[in-house]
Amino acid sequence: MKDVTPLTDGWSLRHGQRLLPAKVPGCVHTDLLAAGLIPDPFLDRNETEVAWVGRRAWSYVTALSHDSGHERTDLVFEGLDTAARITLDGREVGSTRNMHRVHRFDVTGAAGELEVRFTSAYDEAEAVRAVTGDRPNVYPEPFQYIRKMASSFGWDWGPTLVTAGIWRPVRLEHWSTARISSVRPQVTVDEGAGSVEVRLRVERTERGAGRSLSASATVAGEHAEAHFDGDEVVLRLTVDEPRLWWPRGYGDQPLYDLDVTLSDGDGQLDVWHRRIGFRTVELDRTADERGSGFTLVVNGERIFARGVNWIPDDVFPSRVTPERYRTRLSQAADANVDLVRIWGGGIYEDDAFYDVCDELGLMVWQDFLFACASYPEEQPLRGEVEAEARDNVVRLMPHPSLVLWNGNNENLWGFRDWDWEPELAGDSWGEGYYLGLLPRLVAELDPTRPYTAGSPWSGSWDHHPNDPDHGTHHSWEVWNRQDYAEYRANVPRFVAEFGWQAPPAMATLRRALTDEELAPDSPGMLHHQKAEDGNGKLDRGVARHFALPTGDFDRWHYLTQVVQARAVAAGIEHWRSHWPTCAGTVVWQLNDCWPVSSWAAIDGDGRPKPLHHELRRVYADRLLTLQPAEEGLVLALVNQSATEWRTTVSLRRMEADGTTLGRSSQDVVVAPRSVLRLPAPTGLVPEQHTTKEFVTADADGLRALHFPVPDKQFSYVRPDYDVSLEPVAGDDGKVDVVVNARTLVRDLLLQADRLGPTARADRGLVTLLAGEQARIRVDGCGSVSTDDVRAALFCVDTP
Repeated sequence: MKDVTPLTDGWSLRHGQRLLPAKVPGCVHTDLLAAGLIPDPFLDRNETEVAWVGRRAWSYVTALSHDSGHERTDLVFEGLDTAARITLDGREVGSTRNMHRVHRFDVTGAAGELEVRFTSAYDEAEAVRAVTGDRPNVYPEPFQYIRKMASSFGWDWGPTLVTAGIWRPVRLEHWSTARISSVRPQVTVDEGAGSVEVRLRVERTERGAGRSLSASATVAGEHAEAHFDGDEVVLRLTVDEPRLWWPRGYGDQPLYDLDVTLSDGDGQLDVWHRRIGFRTVELDRTADERGSGFTLVVNGERIFARGVNWIPDDVFPSRVTPERYRTRLSQAADANVDLVRIWGGGIYEDDAFYDVCDELGLMVWQDFLFACASYPEEQPLRGEVEAEARDNVVRLMPHPSLVLWNGNNENLWGFRDWDWEPELAGDSWGEGYYLGLLPRLVAELDPTRPYTAGSPWSGSWDHHPNDPDHGTHHSWEVWNRQDYAEYRANVPRFVAEFGWQAPPAMATLRRALTDEELAPDSPGMLHHQKAEDGNGKLDRGVARHFALPTGDFDRWHYLTQVVQARAVAAGIEHWRSHWPTCAGTVVWQLNDCWPVSSWAAIDGDGRPKPLHHELRRVYADRLLTLQPAEEGLVLALVNQSATEWRTTVSLRRMEADGTTLGRSSQDVVVAPRSVLRLPAPTGLVPEQHTTKEFVTADADGLRALHFPVPDKQFSYVRPDYDVSLEPVAGDDGKVDVVVNARTLVRDLLLQADRLGPTARADRGLVTLLAGEQARIRVDGCGSVSTDDVRAALFCVDTP
């Protein structure tokens, strides 16, 4: 039987003449940080103080003893970041130039000092650029010349911290005769029967060549076995009426253990284990009168995808533990998310990420790792790209949560719109990957899943890559240049990226900016704002709706949070109300990799912004929304649940002082998985530019609001409300903040982290009419007073 020896202990990092203790998995930055040799690059402006780290060569060393009595010993690196030369007892055993691959080297009989020497990623990239020639990209960094996490080189939400190190586990594998090289389980469902086709590949020793082997597989009580003499064998199992795996909100997520065993006449040689799920997935791109759609269909059920984009959760990804994955993805599920898109400038995440998605019912859209650049298709990159794709398709295909492979992020769009074509002058730029190599590999290795060439992508060059009427669309003009109301200008078939920025929580800012008086343009705030003209766009977004605060950072911070939540909600409410024409929204973005002003719903310290709570509302199975339309005002009831929605909708036309000018109520029935759009009664629609009236719609505890003018033009009365505290019985760590409104209170927000860095509130923005009450449960705040709570409460004030 194969023996495995983890190599996690005993490593050192060579730093000049010193050997520093090194953590494996880890990276140079984290080891230097642990040794006290660099400041924390996440704090203040320390990022610039450690830029030198990414431009140096580094070596990791440890001692290896002689192997066991097996015929073969392999040194296996699950991830090396990135260009490395590996020597054992002074003899080179191999080299690498790809962070995203597993590397295996035969070290049978060898012992002594094991050294992994990392070349600077900059030096490697420049060496490749010298071979392939120059290519355009969106950032002045050479990330497209090295198969490494692109966002290590900085992004419009991330720091430039170019890493090196043994970032995933390393081990010795001792084996004889043969070992399992790869397993590809193709899982299908047809007419109630589940099929698992297990394609097994083995590697043999010299003495094992030609020897008869047996392979067996078991799943759900079914068993298959085969004898073979070559290097490949196929095992087929049939499971009658398996329980189907469903996305969250559509059903359960049953998982089945699939076990594969390799044996010879003397006993077991190797084993392989994964969990699988039975389900079908299709991508409906059928043409219609509006263009061509982009609808995920799981188990025959057409789905409006409620998605978020995912970036690496730490710029040092070796620090992301299985527990951290579970926390972050549970936060996504708590926001009623059912799809997570892994963006192409990051990494193929650890299996622990996909395991949690399998369990929570979070569909995964997986980008191949190409983003915002033209990529050379020549060697040495082409061979690395193919090997990387093969590695990761085979590794990830057992996961039922994985529903879509995507060729790249924005590169097809960039070729057409970002002036790349003249600069390329006929050079390769990645099209051959996205429209040739990658779809061919997916068809060969994982034919049960759909593939799309890019995001955005209209399906062919017959249409603009970002045509909203065809395929996937990225909506960035609104954030960059317009008011968020412009999200309502069109109905794309699938919105794969859109978003709005806001700063992180106050407690996160105070931790990250240690010695600074906070202001929107203070040095630390500007350093932790990586977007081009990011603060200018934040200010303009606020100024379109509110008087822009001057000299009041707390107010500015609150209003940027409000605008972020409102902006994203405006897009989702509009697009969801047009299902099935629009079949999904994927918010940019769920998470951050460090403390920064960004589009994230959860900041770099893991604290939810108000946007996170707003996502929970607008991504709920049932949504009530009021949508401006040419004919006046449309009431839309979105029912994504599996059951009919019978309810009574109450509409009120009101004045700012709380006077009701008109009211109506209507009994409605909304079929499952459908949208009902109704015109609001003419008498309940305010004049287009009135500053004194608004409309509210209520049904089953849901509320929709429509204000005809921006807040700065509306005649608010000064908000007035009472605050009281009620301890939660049986739990000393929780308290209910009870707010009773005497007037209209718009977008009330309790910033719980102002009460204590570990405090969390169970809701975000809430609007109260006069006489209404809100109950906000706070956990982890310790002992607080009413005055403390009032200081942490904000709402829209009079202009």
